[in-house]
Amino acid sequence: MSEPDRHERLAAASAPRRANAEDAKQLSRLFAAAFASDPVMDWISRPGSKRAEGLERFFFWLMSVRAIPFGEVWMAPDCSAAAAWLPPNVPATAGGLLEQLKLLPMFLRLCGLPRMMRGQAMADAMEKHHPHSPPHFYLAFVAVAPRLQGLGLGSAIMDATLKRIDEAGAHAYLENSNPKNTKLYERCGFVRKQNISPPAAPPLIAMWRDAKRP
Repeated sequence: MSEPDRHERLAAASAPRRANAEDAKQLSRLFAAAFASDPVMDWISRPGSKRAEGLERFFFWLMSVRAIPFGEVWMAPDCSAAAAWLPPNVPATAGGLLEQLKLLPMFLRLCGLPRMMRGQAMADAMEKHHPHSPPHFYLAFVAVAPRLQGLGLGSAIMDATLKRIDEAGAHAYLENSNPKNTKLYERCGFVRKQNISPPAAPPLIAMWRDAKRP
């Protein structure tokens, strides 16, 4: 990639726009591609040719139902990068037993029957360790298109969205599912707390960022 093209991509990621319902499909493809080889997603999602479809359906549900409606999903205008946040006091999980039962077909498609227990164990661990106070923004997922990774787009969109959080004087929390992203999050001010993954699973590291003033 030429240097002008790189600067153009960085500029796009540095000035993200708020995603809307019409963006859900495009964002689901971005997140599915970015997380296709993520260690935790690799552990819970079904192997083989149906994995991509399962990931895309999962992220479409996440974007359209759990994230975009709360107004804190931000994307580069060219959809090269995106960050899906949940604002303070929004539940990090989908709700009670009835809601979970409604989602069972989607999670079966994502995990396949042999890995459903893995997916449930990971979800339980995330819910158990998710902090309830003080109020905070929760980074559900951040993604950069695989062909554009390593150009700084992840840092750019993180900086842009954290600027908004700092302006609100709010704390932030995330679960890091990929060790290669640790330095990025630490540069953004996140501090490693603990590994919250269930036994035999890849590490899932809880990270916290205290509120900062701009």
